[in-house]
Amino acid sequence: MQREQALQVVYDAIDILNRQLPQSRRLTKSPDTIIVGPSGTLDSLGIVNFVLAVEERAGEVAGAPVRLLDEGAMLDANGPFRNVQTLAAFLESVERSPNPQ
Repeated sequence: MQREQALQVVYDAIDILNRQLPQSRRLTKSPDTIIVGPSGTLDSLGIVNFVLAVEERAGEVAGAPVRLLDEGAMLDANGPFRNVQTLAAFLESVERSPNPQ
């Protein structure tokens, strides 16, 4: 998956999630949008729903299941879920990895 595809996958997941959120908690489709962290607007259920939406959409694009979570990925302040841009970059590497677990 190339960067533009990965970014579009994340934006598609934002669209899906935003339909479920009140206006004040919706995510902006921007590379700098915070997903996880002190400045983020998502609660724990919102984060889970977002990750599931990204995995589903990425799987459709990749033609195979894509798993994003591993131990510590959500807890790492500099991890892939920090913002839209870091998540798109992570999607590129996951899709290229054989059998991400």
